[in-house]
Amino acid sequence: MNQIPKTTDNSSGWHGSLDLAYARRRGVTQVIYNQAQAPLKVQRPFYPEGEEVCHSVILHTAGGMVGSDRLSCNFHLQKDAQALITTTAASKIYRSNGQTAQISMQMQLDAGATLEWLPQETIIFNGAIYRQDIRVELAPGASWLGWEITRFGRSARGEKFWQGEWRSNTEIWQQGRPLWIDRQRLFASEETINSPHSLGGYPIVASLTWVGQPVTPELVEKARNLWHTNPPLVKGGARGGIGVTRLTQGLLCRYRGNYTTEVRNWFIDVWHLLRQSFLERPAILPRVWQR
Repeated sequence: MNQIPKTTDNSSGWHGSLDLAYARRRGVTQVIYNQAQAPLKVQRPFYPEGEEVCHSVILHTAGGMVGSDRLSCNFHLQKDAQALITTTAASKIYRSNGQTAQISMQMQLDAGATLEWLPQETIIFNGAIYRQDIRVELAPGASWLGWEITRFGRSARGEKFWQGEWRSNTEIWQQGRPLWIDRQRLFASEETINSPHSLGGYPIVASLTWVGQPVTPELVEKARNLWHTNPPLVKGGARGGIGVTRLTQGLLCRYRGNYTTEVRNWFIDVWHLLRQSFLERPAILPRVWQR
């Protein structure tokens, strides 16, 4: 198997950034600070569910990332602000020139704030080298929900993730104490992709994490049942596998399977369940998902 060549040239590539701050004023969550450096930008705020929750959509104008690209995002929600942040389309990580494409995200939530980080899927091309780091700082009374849907290889074209590397690190902290730390790393090879202890031959893995309040065993069972009540996308076809786990102050859902739509449908149902249970409002899909 050919190895991806290494290079020491760090001067090329996009070095983009996005800084957003939200504040709640007279019952309205507003973007009070917005500074973007290409290729990142954010569309104007949307309020499809009323003024309490601000929906923001991030646009990556370059269309994808290659080795040596560096992107950073900083989100700050002030006291009691509520925001939902998503992306315009799937993120694409192209074959590497030997360097790492990297995204670093810092999210600070003040007391009573709620952030829902719900990006569309990430497609890791064969030969890509990619790292994502997310650190969330929660004040008491704040809550965070985030999901990550990752497709290894352009499976619709028959592409497999035989070469490359993927790393995803998520840390959620509160007053110097870790609430959830999740580190995942995958070195691509045919053996690794097909191993039952890794991808098991499936092209998609996904995680949904809710942290903010303890959940009951009954809510965990409801999240599992939502998976079983969703019909299979392909009649007679094999469905993916899932797991639901209670965290110290939250919930973790995992998926491994073949279809983005399959996991999205389940995650949206779980999101709706969490919304009703903790925020007492239904989940309203962002406009960009409905195009």
